Amino acid sequence: MKVSRRSVSLGVLATGLTPFGAARAQGAYPGGQTIRVIVGFPAGGSQDNVGRLVADRLAAYWGGATVLVENVVGAGSNLAFDRVAKGPADGTQILIVPPGLATNQFLYPKVPFDPEKDFTPLGLVATFANLLCVRNSLPVNSVAELIAYAKANPGKLNFGSTGIGTTPHLAAEMLKSMAGISFATVHHRGSAPTINSLLSNAVDMAMDNTTSITPQARAGSVRALGISTLKRLDLAPEFVPIADTLPGYEALAFTGIAVRAGTPKAICDTIEAAVKAITQDQMLKDRLTAMIAEPGTGGAQAFADFLAAERAKWGKLITDLGIKVGN
Repeated sequence: MKVSRRSVSLGVLATGLTPFGAARAQGAYPGGQTIRVIVGFPAGGSQDNVGRLVADRLAAYWGGATVLVENVVGAGSNLAFDRVAKGPADGTQILIVPPGLATNQFLYPKVPFDPEKDFTPLGLVATFANLLCVRNSLPVNSVAELIAYAKANPGKLNFGSTGIGTTPHLAAEMLKSMAGISFATVHHRGSAPTINSLLSNAVDMAMDNTTSITPQARAGSVRALGISTLKRLDLAPEFVPIADTLPGYEALAFTGIAVRAGTPKAICDTIEAAVKAITQDQMLKDRLTAMIAEPGTGGAQAFADFLAAERAKWGKLITDLGIKVGN
């Protein structure tokens, strides 16, 4: 059975949720103005789903403030980044931060903003692991066996990628590099066509975030070999970490919050406090659990440090391998 974009996103909705509770602030923020949550991906994907959850929870936390989601799609989220980087510095535009804010500066020949100077990171909302899967007919049952098979059969394996520069693609390139193996890469436009290629045996293996591919793995339609976390994931404990075979291997997708640099500190502090509160909100936690995602922890400085570490890790890999996306 083919996978649809709707099933891949798990249909997570952020409308009609109950009020935040007694801890919510009084009155709209900031100053009764409409707040726009800017998402650089189309409706229905994991970033959009989390963005809508964030918008709903912020509206509830701020006592019924008007918080709208705006999808600014294109160029690997660069259009969304540019919108916020050149937008008002008053807290009325909140950026949903995907991994592209840590990788696009290395992937694209030129971006019209400075990813390190034009934004103020305010919090990490969620992280998503990636799951490495193979077609059921491939005679391997573990990451170690896959590595051995690749070395014994050079040039025979191919990998289904969700797109050049996506987290699953970069995670596969890191796997290649750390394991000392090679395989051909077949790029697709998103999760659904990638998973369908794996289901139809058009590719030998694929990696995608747990939200998208775990249902197929749990149904036995594909064989899961390893998850991209350092330790077993509580939400999916049946999957063995790739790091058990390749120590230090970790490749996470994530969703965070940022505003334009220069936004007054008082506004940044207010948004940071709200992000900390909503990541502890049980309703948001439950929705993330349904997506097999973990809520973020820490505030602005922790997220800034996280982004810096992601830039250092992926920047080196992308530069060393010469991975590029054309504008």
